[in-house]
Amino acid sequence: MAIAQPDRRGPQVLNIGEVLAQLSDDFPGMTASKIRFLEEKGLINPKRTAAGYRQYADGDVERLRFVLALQRDQYLPLKVIKDYLDAIDRGERPENLPPGVTVAPQAVSAGMAAERQGRARALTEEQLRSESGASVPLLESLLSFGLISHVGGRFDEHALQVARACVQLEGHGLEPRHLRPFQAAADREFGLVERAVAPLTSRRDAASQARAAEAAREISELCLTLHRALVHDRISRMDS
Repeated sequence: MAIAQPDRRGPQVLNIGEVLAQLSDDFPGMTASKIRFLEEKGLINPKRTAAGYRQYADGDVERLRFVLALQRDQYLPLKVIKDYLDAIDRGERPENLPPGVTVAPQAVSAGMAAERQGRARALTEEQLRSESGASVPLLESLLSFGLISHVGGRFDEHALQVARACVQLEGHGLEPRHLRPFQAAADREFGLVERAVAPLTSRRDAASQARAAEAAREISELCLTLHRALVHDRISRMDS
């Protein structure tokens, strides 16, 4: 009987095309330019040959999965993700990681995978009502006031988040007709973000598009922080 020989192969080394092939199922929009952009931002640091060619190890691919999953599924800016990674690299456990995220930047945890699938799915109206707890009249009002929308009768994760929030607000006496200013404010905020990133979106290369998307996330987060601070400032005066 033949004796199995030990596997003496070293760690797997991949070129950028092979990395894209491994990521394509979960992240079909990924491009070489986007990978180089993430490297430019310090999120990955592949080794290079003497001739300057990048060599990606399995750990680099897992780190990319971690970054891309947080960016897409949790809508986190790259700066926040880099802070997580820096803390992990120092051997620390970030206290404010989103739910379901493993500390080690390994593939994607079961929780993250389930959430990613949830964000990609399309919900029927019945599913939307069931998962949000919204009544038929409430959903009809949300649709009529433009707070949610559907494509071919299917709703996305954003509609589910809006519906859940509005169910809670309804309990405080706030109906969809009272919430129209939020839609108007969101439209104005998006207009600001769109103008700010216009110089990047005018360029059609993948790296510029990636920079535009990341800049848009960062600006949006700053706008939300400003909004919260202004509202909380006024609330704090209620008991002063």
